[in-house]
Amino acid sequence: MSNSSNGKGVDSDGFPTKAIGFAEYGTVDVLHPIEIELPAPGAGQVRIAVRAVGVNPLDSKVRSGVIAELFPVTLPAVVGYEVAGVVEAVGEGVTEWQPGDEVFGLVEGGGYAEHVLAAAGKLARKPAGLDWTRAAAIPVAAETAWRSLDLLGVEPGQTLLVHGAAGGVGTLLLQFARARGIRVIGTASEGNHAYLRELGAVPVVYGDGLADRVRAVAPDGVDRVLDGAGTDVLPLSIELAGGAEHVLTIADWQGAAEHGVRFTGGNEPTEYHGPALAGAVALFEEGGLSLPLHRVHPLAEAVEAQRESERGHLRGKIVLTVG
Repeated sequence: MSNSSNGKGVDSDGFPTKAIGFAEYGTVDVLHPIEIELPAPGAGQVRIAVRAVGVNPLDSKVRSGVIAELFPVTLPAVVGYEVAGVVEAVGEGVTEWQPGDEVFGLVEGGGYAEHVLAAAGKLARKPAGLDWTRAAAIPVAAETAWRSLDLLGVEPGQTLLVHGAAGGVGTLLLQFARARGIRVIGTASEGNHAYLRELGAVPVVYGDGLADRVRAVAPDGVDRVLDGAGTDVLPLSIELAGGAEHVLTIADWQGAAEHGVRFTGGNEPTEYHGPALAGAVALFEEGGLSLPLHRVHPLAEAVEAQRESERGHLRGKIVLTVG
């Protein structure tokens, strides 16, 4: 491996790395070990030696091709959009990071690998007391939660209903909302109700009769609704919130188009990763960040990890460890 003349450990040649990827859309069975060659970090980029990568519903949706129209990839492809690891090399113009820095943050894909390229501006410094697995579980959930609260325009003192509140996004959203003085009602299975109460939410069971259960704990109604479950809850949400304009979904883009609800997949012009990661770090440093992990697998078990993710009803995140 050769270095460029800037003395910052930038490769002039490609860098081979092992990964779990897919050459065709399909079930989890299309995932296989592959070797890819990363180019040298470009301007504003760093190369990270991955220690852990978060598993998200998006990974399965991209792999299956169900959102190919919305989220196209070039095959063969490697998913994985949040990582934690060590900076190995930096590209031109990068001054905030040096080789050896421990970081976590968002990547444009490729996280199911031993190494990945990342935009320097989408990373945060990993606090010393935060382990790799939990660091890798933060970025997507934090950015999505922060973005959702902003797009919904929910204000302190208002009531927010969250479908699928016990998942990775819900876990951080509830904590961000509590810090802002927002009351949250969260739908979840009964086994997750004590957990939601610990996070400051009022839990209700999803399913038949949900509207009546929500009205029982919020007789004055709810101000906003976030659909993080994608289980055909949009008509009910519109009814409870008093209009489609008060509802946002991160899980049902087809239903959003049908019912006139806004869908967010992270393509907005506003960048939310900076304040989101800073907000999560602040919660951690204050001793108030709850971030349970559903399960931790080695990278070689990515197939089983995605199967678990697809089954849903998780408390917390699934994370893959690398190396």
